Amino acid sequence: MALDTDLTALRALGGFFALRTGEPPNGPLPTLAQAYTARHTGGDEERFGARADPVGFRVRKVADSVRTPETRVAASLAHQGLVARLWAVALGSAALYDHVPDLDPALLRWDPDGAAPDELWLTEVRALPADAIGEVVREGHLAPLSAALRERFGMSERLLRGNAGSALMGALRQLERWSAAGGRPDVRDRARGLAADLFAHPGLSDTLDPATLRRRSCCLYYRVPGGGLCGDCCFDRPPSRR
Repeated sequence: MALDTDLTALRALGGFFALRTGEPPNGPLPTLAQAYTARHTGGDEERFGARADPVGFRVRKVADSVRTPETRVAASLAHQGLVARLWAVALGSAALYDHVPDLDPALLRWDPDGAAPDELWLTEVRALPADAIGEVVREGHLAPLSAALRERFGMSERLLRGNAGSALMGALRQLERWSAAGGRPDVRDRARGLAADLFAHPGLSDTLDPATLRRRSCCLYYRVPGGGLCGDCCFDRPPSRR
């Protein structure tokens, strides 16, 4: 199936997989390329909010929503949420269309105050082969986003890679459920094959236990007030908080 300009097929997978196309209707938004390179700007941040510092704005929004005073926890959760969206769009497209849209960060506009599917807008749809998915997401987004979070918030590279592996597995599991419900084993098989290749890459190969599919690092959600362990957490019980 050829990519259509509205990426219509992704809508059947649910809002988390859907991707808006064209220009945002409510005015310009920063691109993800700008978000990855933006830095804390003090007074400008107060004046322009999300436009001046999209990543910092998103981390603060997450911190407020889960009521955590720990910036590192909020940064981890914000990272996992954005990475999960990107994996879902890319893997869903590759599995349904056998192509992936070019998700160049300069083509993706992001509303860090929004929610799926209205927070991301792809301004131009360019078809790439399905096996380009690793380069599109890993090099195009995971690398610059991780670099920004490590520099800004002192995040662990191992934790961020674990978030990426967990998010990819989450997208695959949802595609497997959708395929089973809709009688689409072809979609399931393509998704599994692509995910296997992605997990073979050194950047993701050690993120999940191959026997249990539990991650080998923690996203820190247990440190959220009232939080617990995620379904794929490396811990059997929350560590004691010191």
